[in-house]
Amino acid sequence: MTVEIHQATAERLPDIRPTILDIHAEVRHGDFGLTGPFYETRRYDERLTAYASRPGWTAVIGYQDGEPVGFCFGFPLAADTKWWAPMTSPQTREFTREDGKRTVALNEIVVRKPWRGTGTAWQLHEAWLSQRREERVTLLVNPTAGEGAVQSVYEAWGYRKIGEQQPFPDSPVFASLMRPVRAVRS
Repeated sequence: MTVEIHQATAERLPDIRPTILDIHAEVRHGDFGLTGPFYETRRYDERLTAYASRPGWTAVIGYQDGEPVGFCFGFPLAADTKWWAPMTSPQTREFTREDGKRTVALNEIVVRKPWRGTGTAWQLHEAWLSQRREERVTLLVNPTAGEGAVQSVYEAWGYRKIGEQQPFPDSPVFASLMRPVRAVRS
């Protein structure tokens, strides 16, 4: 299944925010039943605003027949990033050295239920990465999501676990994954 991809930068956030928030609520609350303060739409919107305020933030939204099917977004890690601080096992200084051009963080990738298992997530992911110029991409995934199936999908896309982190006091402990930006799906 091929979807129409729309690219966006932070300047377009006011236009795309309602779509992102609606999909978030539908998938996280409705489909997955995730509750608690960390998953509240208001808190998610605060994180979205913070992420989009960082230089280089971009997003893609997929549409089929004019209907939004999913999105992904992220930003490059700046030299003063705190991204690596919550790792449960510290990484080497060389590994965590950032300059705004080395690593891009994929903050979110969310696909609505009718389009899951159709390759839509891969299309969104690759469309987003195709515009990136960094060397490597990192993401966080709840290792219990889909009883581990979500992490397995990322691993099939070439990501490898590098550790765990808990970026917010009320967030889950996430698996931290990484791969080169230009990788071939296995």
